Amino acid sequence: MRVCLAALVGFALASFNIDRVPAQSIHAWTLPAGFPAPDVPADNPITEAKADLGRHLFYDTRLSGNGTQSCATCHEQSRAFTDGRARSVGSTGQLHTRGSMSLVNVVYAQGLTWANPSLTRLEVQALIPMYGDHPVELGLNRSDRWIDVIAKDATYERLFAAAFGTAPHPFTRDRVVQAIATFERTIVSARSPYDHYHFERDDAAISDAAKRGEVLFHSRPLACFTCHGGVHFSGSMGSARRPAPVVLHNTGLYNLPGLLSYPSSDAGLYDVTHESADVGKFKAPTLRNIAVTAPYMHDGSVATLEEAIDHYAAGGRTITTGPYQGVGHDNPNKSPAINGFSLTREQRADLVAFLNSLTDEAVLRDPRFENPWTRQSRP
Repeated sequence: MRVCLAALVGFALASFNIDRVPAQSIHAWTLPAGFPAPDVPADNPITEAKADLGRHLFYDTRLSGNGTQSCATCHEQSRAFTDGRARSVGSTGQLHTRGSMSLVNVVYAQGLTWANPSLTRLEVQALIPMYGDHPVELGLNRSDRWIDVIAKDATYERLFAAAFGTAPHPFTRDRVVQAIATFERTIVSARSPYDHYHFERDDAAISDAAKRGEVLFHSRPLACFTCHGGVHFSGSMGSARRPAPVVLHNTGLYNLPGLLSYPSSDAGLYDVTHESADVGKFKAPTLRNIAVTAPYMHDGSVATLEEAIDHYAAGGRTITTGPYQGVGHDNPNKSPAINGFSLTREQRADLVAFLNSLTDEAVLRDPRFENPWTRQSRP
């Protein structure tokens, strides 16, 4: 039976009361001057102990129905916490309709997932891959026997006590999702060559080609900033000081005949609202680390950055053969910002150079985000 999203949300919000946390270090952000600080829910403050617990849970394969997958299966650090697949695969082998989204800077996200703007809290969203069956992701059984398994692990006895203090029943689902959400909120990227150039005024941090590419990115008729603006290069990421509405876009990726212009297997926001104007609308993800998160679009149907630029230059993708044949430029729901533009070969190379400058190599190798389970202790 399909797990109801509303039931999962209610289930998640039933009890988010946190026991008195023992004295410990509060997480300190390391951000360049001018980079906004993230917002953290008051009922789930970030501490180093809780983030460490969340990191262990994030990489623990016991949190899956088949015992071989974890959150990290679809969110690999070296790929900016994506998985390199066009569409992700769940614990039952089911091929999903969408690719995994990057978790980098997710603490700034005003809306989570590709096409459901009502999901705004990581503690709630985490329950969907854990327990949802449309599609099956981690495939956990709601009997929560997996909690009994990890409760017998001496490592977790120590980590749960450090994160949440002593309690008669320290191992609960609420604490698990609080810890995982805490770890995810610590994954912040602000150390790319572009950050050194833009925030630290290091003119040598990026190439002249990348500098020209930045000018193109913010110029018309390209106007890439319309959907990928701000320091996060996404229109749906911000902070309390700079809030951003959750805006979804139809980019003309498809234009099929009939009731839906997008494949019925995934029509975007339409699947939530059932409003015809919402067909094909998806979130514009961050462009930070975009060079390592291929393939692109919600369904991974665009293989390279160059192909993505071609798509937008044409004002929508044209598919000449097969079941998805159609001219995306003419999609009736297409965002008015997707108009098309012309680039010379040199300008195209400059734009790619700028996008490459957004790769934060430090976050891809930061030991704070690595798998903490050694080969000997790995579950």
